[in-house]
Amino acid sequence: MQDLSAADRQISASTLGQYRAMAAPYRDGTWNHDVSQNVQALLAAIAGIPPYRILDLGCGPGRDLVTFRDLGHVVVGLDGCPEFVAMARAVSGCEVWQQDMLSMTLPAASFDGVFANAVLFHVPSRALPVVLDQLHAALKPDGALLASNPRGQDEEGFVDGRYACFYSFTTWRRLVSSSGFALVDHYYRPPGKPRHQQPWLATVWRKLASPERPGPR
Repeated sequence: MQDLSAADRQISASTLGQYRAMAAPYRDGTWNHDVSQNVQALLAAIAGIPPYRILDLGCGPGRDLVTFRDLGHVVVGLDGCPEFVAMARAVSGCEVWQQDMLSMTLPAASFDGVFANAVLFHVPSRALPVVLDQLHAALKPDGALLASNPRGQDEEGFVDGRYACFYSFTTWRRLVSSSGFALVDHYYRPPGKPRHQQPWLATVWRKLASPERPGPR
């Protein structure tokens, strides 16, 4: 767990406060969003035989917990908004942890996959490396990370009370690679649209198994 600066605490409190204030309308407005492309991209990148143990980071009201559960996987949710945590537990029956992303405590090498759909862009850029390092440590070797974020030219700041970073692909690739992830794939969403109508950048990453050390000569 990292020590938060006063600025980061304020950023987190403001962002979570906005979600708390609109928890039910947010659930109703996003429940039928189709993110099956991202779900399948994560599952395809995970090595090994299913069912997988998956962390749904920023699980919100629980839509994707239900999806992974119904596909037969063991999925754990994490969200900092207590209203979302209660909703997610009720609708999915899954284990859901109430934790702020900026001060997470995650078990080491515990997950086959991390599903970070529309969530990591809320982390201030200065705090992102620690968060990415934590996700890397929480994955098993050959585990995978799916991250989907609104794209831009590295703008950063508050939008309607919620903190947001709009990374370019170049910057995002550099940041995630620096935490030891290897890029598997990237694509823009929603599918089937011209690029200027695809505001979301999805990236798929793998935690490489540590190479064996050579024996004595």
